[in-house]
Order: sequence, then structure tokens, then C-alpha cells
Amino acid sequence: MKTKAVRMYGLDDLRLETFELPEIKADEILVKVISDSVCMSTYKAVKQGKNHKRVPQNVDEHPIIVGHEMAGIIEKVGKQYEGQFRKGQKFSLQPALNYKGSPYSPGYSYEYFGGNATYNIIPPEVMELGCLLVYEGDGFFNASLGEPMSCIIGGFHASYHTVPNTYQHIMGTRPDGNLIVLGGAGPMGLGAVEYALAIDEKPSKIVVTDISQDRLDRAAKWVSPESAKAKGVELLYVNTGKMADPISDLMTLTDGHGYDDVFVYAPIVPLVEQGDKLLAHDGCMNFFAGPTDKTFTAPINLYNVHYSNTHIMGSTGGNTNDLIEALDLSARGLINPSVMLTHIGGMDATIDAIMNLPNIPGGKKLIYNHIDLPLTAIEDFEALGVENPLFKTLHELVEKNNGLWNAEAEHYLLTYFNVL
Repeated sequence: MKTKAVRMYGLDDLRLETFELPEIKADEILVKVISDSVCMSTYKAVKQGKNHKRVPQNVDEHPIIVGHEMAGIIEKVGKQYEGQFRKGQKFSLQPALNYKGSPYSPGYSYEYFGGNATYNIIPPEVMELGCLLVYEGDGFFNASLGEPMSCIIGGFHASYHTVPNTYQHIMGTRPDGNLIVLGGAGPMGLGAVEYALAIDEKPSKIVVTDISQDRLDRAAKWVSPESAKAKGVELLYVNTGKMADPISDLMTLTDGHGYDDVFVYAPIVPLVEQGDKLLAHDGCMNFFAGPTDKTFTAPINLYNVHYSNTHIMGSTGGNTNDLIEALDLSARGLINPSVMLTHIGGMDATIDAIMNLPNIPGGKKLIYNHIDLPLTAIEDFEALGVENPLFKTLHELVEKNNGLWNAEAEHYLLTYFNVL
């Protein structure tokens, strides 16, 4: 079978190509990849080439398929897995394999396995590790967005607090506490707010900061303070760029208590310093944002580490259980990962989307591999619909859902292009 895929040959070298896939073996599975959301990690890999720890040294001779936030349909099951999976099932994937200590992962390391492809072959280690997951929810976009959502969930699970006079660590964010997401009006920050409002042991207050009023306004439209209040949580969107003294003003929002849980969602030194200063006693700061600079450092207050029991940790990615949780919450409608999504496009838009990702405003970009469509902001559908009936209908469908991408809009798009 032929596949069409975006392959990386080395540093800054992406190519859209059609090539033959080998016949699957008894312990492999052939899948049709419908959607793949573009991750900043892919951009980082392309900018590093062979220097990236997950990219093979022979990538110039054996190029890898990029993309790892994929969802689609199982097409053919090798004999070894016929009782576990079947043709026609929708799937999602946990890409953080860590198979026998190997750093190799889809989107970075495999010649026939990656998200930006019409078809690919899932190797046996994925099934052995339980990383191929059946998705029962509507649509494919939520399954693609399950991977970034699982990273968010992993960050919440990795945070911790202590029990006085013991050496016990209680994992997770503090129930009924104060939680702040610094640099949080972007896609991952919005996903974090969605998750914080879905868990049983919710914080009592969530503060989201940013320096862009446009991003904050968009965030408040999609995850509103009113909807949070209905769940018993006070949600505040704050523009720290307009504050003369952000630390003092943010502390005032907690009546001087500080924040039990601090998430830093942008790798910026002043933001790390700010987060450290906002910690309450026994507060936990999770440095979630991954820097590209290997020498990235920021000062922290070690006096508070010693006397106020503040702690600082980092998390990157989620595990398979986190993805299972993300898919379950999404399928049951308890979270809406589409709050992270601002653009859609076809396979022909993939390379430009990856190479220019840091410069494209908005949130997550979702690629539909079996169509050709320029990368398009959802907020531009209305203007484009004046002359294009496709975008006219898509605008009407997203407006029914508060301006958010949804299963009905996706189904219309895929039907329009004869994908389903």
C-alpha cells in the first residue's frame, strides 16, 4: 500500500512524499491516520535534526515520518493481535514508548510510523506496552488532542504536597487550594483549566495569567468564569502586563496566602521567578514549559525551600494512564479539548505549519492527512465563507458550539472531501 507522508531527512529538511509501505507482519497493525495535531516538540526535532536524542543518526538515508498526536481507524490487524483489535476501530496513541530504555518514539524515530501520514504501520512494541488505545468518543480531533491533554494531566498528577511531621508526599494538586497557571491563556493552559474544573478534588480558586488581552478574552469566552462558578470554583483571567506590581497584586487575590499549586507554562526566566515568589507554604511549582536552551536557569528562593517547605519540580509528557484518563473524560464530555484548537489544515499545509509554528498565533493546529486545505484559523471561517461555501457551512457549525471546532464540523469536512 502507498502512503503519503511528511518525512524528515535531517535538520530543517522536511519533504512531503508518496512511497510504498511494506506488508505488515503478524505482530504489526496497519492504520489510516485521519488527524494529527502539530506539537512544538516536532518543531524542536526538525530544528535539531540528528542532534535530537530521539532522531536516528541515519535519518538522511532512512527518513522518519513526523507527527505523534495522531488518531484514525485501524485498517488491518496482524494475526498476533486479531483477538485484541479489529478493523474499523478508532484509535489514539500514547507516543512516549520508552521501550526497553530506548528513546525512540513515533514522529521522531520510525521510517513507517508517524502521525503526518495517510497510512502507517504500528510496530509490536506499541501493543506490548499498551500504548495503542481504542477511542469510543465522537470524531477524531479529540483523540488527537488526547495526547497533549495527557501531558497536562501528567503535570497535575506529578505535583505534590507533604504531610506535617511525616515524610509522606501526597501526589496531585491541593484540593480546595489556590492554583495559578502562569502564561496560561494559550492552548495548554486552557487545557489545564478544563482539567482542573473536571477533577473531583478541584481547587477553590484558579488564576490564569497572560500579557495578551486578546488571548485572555478568547480564553474567558471558551472556559468562562461563569461555567467555573457553577462547579464551585472561582476562575480569574488576569493581564499581568497591566499590573504595576504583579507579585503583590496576585498575592492579594489570595488574601496573602499565596498559591498552593503554580504551573509555569512558558519558559521565561521572569515567569519562573514570579512563580517561585507566589508559592504558599508547602506550595508546589511545576515547571511545565520545555525550554530549547539546555543552559536555561532561573533563581529561586532557597530560604523558602528550607523554611516554607516550597518545592519545585518539572514534568514532561504523560503516561498511558494519563492518556486513558484524557480519552475517557473527553468521551464522556467532562472536558472539551477543542478549547486548545484554533487552526485546521490539510496534508499540504503540514510542512509550513511545523516550520513556522512559533510564529503562528493562536493555539493547536490540527492536520487532516487525507485532504488538501491551507492552514486556516477557525476565526477566519466567517470571512472566507462569503465566497467559499465550505467555510460558510463550517462557520455555521462552529458557531453552534461557541466558536469551537466540534464533531459535527469535522464530520462535514471529512465527508466533503470523501475521507469517510
